[in-house]
Formats: sequence, C-alpha cells, structure tokens
Amino acid sequence: MIDNADGSTTGMVDREELRRSRRTRFERIGRWLLPVLVIIAAVVAWDRLVVWNEIPHYILPGPKLVVQTLIEDWPILYQSFLVTLKITALALILAVVGGVGIAVLFSRSRILEMSFFPFAVVLQVVPIVAIAPLIFIYVDSKVAALLLCAWLVAFFPVLSNTTLGLKSADHNLRDLFDIYGATPWQKLIYLQVPSALPYFLGGLRIAGGLSLIGAIVAEYVAGTGGIGSGLAFRILESGYRLNIPRMFAALLLVALTGVIIYTALSIVSHLLLRHWHESATDKER
Repeated sequence: MIDNADGSTTGMVDREELRRSRRTRFERIGRWLLPVLVIIAAVVAWDRLVVWNEIPHYILPGPKLVVQTLIEDWPILYQSFLVTLKITALALILAVVGGVGIAVLFSRSRILEMSFFPFAVVLQVVPIVAIAPLIFIYVDSKVAALLLCAWLVAFFPVLSNTTLGLKSADHNLRDLFDIYGATPWQKLIYLQVPSALPYFLGGLRIAGGLSLIGAIVAEYVAGTGGIGSGLAFRILESGYRLNIPRMFAALLLVALTGVIIYTALSIVSHLLLRHWHESATDKER
C-alpha cells in the first residue's frame, strides 16, 4: 500500500472502488435475474399445485395446458389481440396529444386551469364501468365508444403529470429568462418543456398500462353484444363455454401485452433521460 500526502491509502481506495463496481454489476444483473427466478418459481408452484391436487382443467388448468392452448388457438387469439392492441395504442396516442395540449394551456392560463382541471379530476375518480354504459348509449360507433372509454382512463395521468412538470421549472431560471427578455413561448420550449419531460414520461408509463385496462374494461362492458373480437370478448366467451384453458391463455396474452408496453415506455424514458436527469444516470460513477 502507498500512503498519499493527505493520509489516504491507495489500496483502500482501490478496494472500495472494486466493491462498488461489484455491487453495481450485481444490481444490474439482479434487476433482471431476480424477477425471472421469481416468475419461474411461481410457475413451478402453480404446476405442482395442479398436479398434486389433481385439479380438473376446467377449474384450474396447468401452465403447460395454458401455453398449449395459446399455441393451438393462436389464430383466434391473435386477431382479438390486434383489436385490443389497436384500441390501446390509439387511446394512448390521444391521451398524450390531449393531455400535453391541455397541460400547455393550463400552464399559460391560471384561469383555465382553475376552471377546467376539476372536470378532469371528476372523470378520473368516477369508475369507467359507471360511465361506459352511457358512452355506449350515446356513441353510435362501437369502436369509437371503446376508444373513448380507454382514453378517459389513460388521459388524466398524462395531464396531471405534465401540468405539474411545466409548473416545476426552477424559479431562478424563470427570472433569468425574464431578464434576457425571453418570450413566453421561448420559456415554454427551452425551460418548461425540459423540466416537464421526466414528469411527462412518468405519466406516460402509467397511462400505457391504464390504456390497456381501459380497453379491456370497455370490452367487458360491451359484452357479447359488442364488436365481439377483442381479448376481453374472448375471455367472456371462454367463460360461457367453460373453456378455462383459453380464458387463461387470453389472460396471459393481456398480461404479456401490459408488461411489453411498460417495458417499452421505460426504455424510451431511460433513453431520453439517461444523459442528464438524476433518475436515469448511473449514481455509482
């Protein structure tokens, strides 16, 4: 070991850096490995529960039968998956456009925010299952009704998070922009939008899952009298026919879709924030 002039020890520093590097690698690996191991353990426990208790497949199918049904019924489930995914994607896009647009208006006018934000809160707190029947009565197009239901669920997180982000810009930077004579739109583009980006991306991750939930719930409300092709319809149909393996296969497809949506939006968020925002930078550096 070599002692430095200030009394610190080079060897101790090197060991500390080595431990920190190992801990960082372990966290990176564990972030993906641990959830996978837990999922595998849950699937094995599910399979053993069915086998040891000899549970009939029309009550609780095993994971092998669910995967087999998913493969065999893939042509039917795939068409339903495309319908649900289309509604989910369109609802998320409309939620982003509408939520961000209204949030910008709220940031420009305090009167507008005080006047109309309570209506957004009301739409958020009222369960969609209570509003959906009215929507299906007043809207002639079933697809438009499904889209509106999914949009109502996904809209509020984008609106509230973006509004909060636009109002969270540093007041010292606001004063600096005022000193240099920046226009309101220049302050919005160069100051408020970058400040609001982490908030918006957080709301977007929430809205991604909620748009899928909204689409599924709307299809449930439409029931067998709806368009009859989404994943929720397949779940209802399977329940009526006691085809429980297909029901579990459709549920598995819904769950995988939600995980993929959240993962994709998380990757987008990380790519946009990794070089400058504290939430995405490597704190061990």
